[in-house]
Amino acid sequence: MGEKKKGAASGKRLAKGDEVTWKSHGSTAEGEVERRITGRTEAAGRTVDASPDDPQYEVRSEKSGRTAVHKRSALRRK
Repeated sequence: MGEKKKGAASGKRLAKGDEVTWKSHGSTAEGEVERRITGRTEAAGRTVDASPDDPQYEVRSEKSGRTAVHKRSALRRK
């Protein structure tokens, strides 16, 4: 049987505490999902225009401790 692929292609919803990776300035960053955003809000120092149909995720970098917001398609499960 084939190995199940992880990440955005699987279409699975991420939850708080999930460990993820994303591309950041030419390298791969690692961190943890802090929350799922489903409405217009302020997060990571900017206005995030998310919706229930197009949620975004606030993630905290393992390396810097800073938060960032990304669409599901930019995140991969570790």
